[in-house]
Amino acid sequence: MLGTEAVVFMRTAVRKLGVVKGAVKTMAKGMTFAIDGTEFNVEPVKIDRKKLYGWSEIHAFDDDGNACLLVSTDASGTIIIPKGGIGLGMVSGDGKWVMRSQIKTVTTDGSDAVMVDSSYGKVTVLAEKASVEQFLDCSITSFFHLQEADPALISRIGDDIYTFAYCYRDSYETSPAFLLVTEIDGNKELFMFVGSENVFEYIGLNEVAVADEDEVEDEDESDDFDFAML
Repeated sequence: MLGTEAVVFMRTAVRKLGVVKGAVKTMAKGMTFAIDGTEFNVEPVKIDRKKLYGWSEIHAFDDDGNACLLVSTDASGTIIIPKGGIGLGMVSGDGKWVMRSQIKTVTTDGSDAVMVDSSYGKVTVLAEKASVEQFLDCSITSFFHLQEADPALISRIGDDIYTFAYCYRDSYETSPAFLLVTEIDGNKELFMFVGSENVFEYIGLNEVAVADEDEVEDEDESDDFDFAML
């Protein structure tokens, strides 16, 4: 029941977010979903968390009230490197510079990794349903309101949670995404949640320990005190 109640709470929160003005950002491309052999086009609108919750910034000033600038130093601490003076580069094992075009992505077994097409340039087939536990085991990093969603698509999703592999652009890595339906101002709307899967490690005993009874030590007669020795 806890998992179900959490999803109900989340849907209630999304219902409130849907009426916040200025907290949305329309994506440049649309998405196409296919379910039960029928394709549906939707327009993702990203919910801007900064405009929704606000944000904080830290500024440093000297004793005269002048703004301080962030700089870096070298390993010796004697050379000051201004902002923008440090870049990311790649070198080989023998210290030679390596261009990005010379690098390829491989899997853990050494084989070439397969490039996954962007979710905005293909038809995403909705065939897998996620459990409440599977959804709650993910940390949600962004979510979208799928505007112009066909009522037939919303009806087919219903109270279920559909999941699929999402990537913003062509990439070797994907993120778990979930589709849920909630009601806003009396109308059912479709939302997409994107996140990362949390890996939980549980610590426990492989075997149950048994508490043995205290053993009675045998008396050693050789340790007895002999008064004849006095």
